[in-house]
This record gives sequence, structure tokens and C-alpha cells, in this order.
Amino acid sequence: MTSKVNLSEKFALFDKAWTPKIAGQVNDMHLKLAKFRGEFQWHSHEKEDELFLVVQGTMRMAFRDREEIVEAGEFIIVPRGVEHRAGAVGEECHVILLEPATTVNTGDGAETEFTVKDLEEI
Repeated sequence: MTSKVNLSEKFALFDKAWTPKIAGQVNDMHLKLAKFRGEFQWHSHEKEDELFLVVQGTMRMAFRDREEIVEAGEFIIVPRGVEHRAGAVGEECHVILLEPATTVNTGDGAETEFTVKDLEEI
């Protein structure tokens, strides 16, 4: 049995930035919630596309050749293999990520202090 999900309630369950939480699953895709503060690290995903949907605040998606500003109610898709770095414009933004369950948040490179492998379900 499924029931609706209230995003505000789910985002209120955690405070730590850059620690995605699994809020749902659609086939082999995870719907993850994350809070962004400051800048993340440069990385890419060889096999996975990622969708970033901003629900609160403003996000900056940096690419090596440009930046995109993504406002609440907007999304951006980062194709596999494209190096990118997400960040919050202002103090914080809340983001929904839709990506394959196999996606590691720091990409295909070495693990860093940002790497989260065992995601909590909320």
C-alpha cells in the first residue's frame, strides 16, 4: 500500500547538507531529497543521468564551460559523462534528485568527505 508524501515534512527530518535521503523508488530509480549549502565537488557519472529539481531556494549547476541558475520549480538534467558541480545560491536550497539507484553522489572518482554510500530512507 502506498500513500502520499509531503515534501516539507520529509525535508524537516534532516538538516545535514550533501547527505541525500531516499524518499521513494520508481522501478530502478531513487527519488532522493538533499539540502545543498555552499558548493559540492566536481564529478561525473559515467553511466547515470541525473535530474535535479529545486523545490526551495536557488541552485547553481556549474559545468566546465558555463553555469546554470536553477530556481524553485525548475529542474535540470545532467547527462551521463558530463562533469558538474552543484551548489546553493544563498544560504540553502532543497533539491529532489531522480537518478538510478546505483548512483553514488560523488561520481565515479575516489571517495571524499562528501561520499554517501549507504543512504537513509525517510
